[in-house]
Amino acid sequence: MTPVHFAFSTTFLLGLTGLAFHRTHLLSALLCLEAMMLSLFIALSIWALQLDSTNFSTSPMLLLAFSACEASAGLALLVATSRTHGNDRLQSLNLLQC
Repeated sequence: MTPVHFAFSTTFLLGLTGLAFHRTHLLSALLCLEAMMLSLFIALSIWALQLDSTNFSTSPMLLLAFSACEASAGLALLVATSRTHGNDRLQSLNLLQC
């Protein structure tokens, strides 16, 4: 495994462990998801550059577009929950309440 692959693998795994173990605030969960998506974007970009093919050059841009949509939806949920519940703690959210 090259050092570049090791760096992107550890970046993705650190985001995944942060998402799994630090689930107290919604903002920290969204930041971990964003870190995972950015590591995937950089890995796909380097993979497309290594192949020297234009067929795979659109996949990083498509992933970045989905990442931006995910970030905007997550921030909208963060604003909505902070307005209705007063904080962004995941323990205060109850799915059975309206």
